[in-house]
Amino acid sequence: MPDHVHAIATLLWNETGDSYSLAEITKGIKGSSARRINQALGRRGIVWQDEPWDHELRRDESLAEKIDYVCQNPVRAGLAATPDEYPWLSREWVQGRAGFAGLTG
Repeated sequence: MPDHVHAIATLLWNETGDSYSLAEITKGIKGSSARRINQALGRRGIVWQDEPWDHELRRDESLAEKIDYVCQNPVRAGLAATPDEYPWLSREWVQGRAGFAGLTG
């Protein structure tokens, strides 16, 4: 999406067996991507908004529905006729391992 990113991912586990928090993960993603975006554009400053719309799925929420929502977002925005036509959509799923189930940006 031109003005925001959707991502669905499983949480990673640290060396003590605890999962990293969603805040820790998004901080890492936003920090490294902001540096690269600013480098590419030859600028400095804030890239991401302070108040994210991060959301952890609850047990009663459907992962498949959330993945479909993310994948259909560029279609709803009129950026592609189908999710597969959108060049910034990436899907990777590794059963039983951490990985992205959907990413549009």
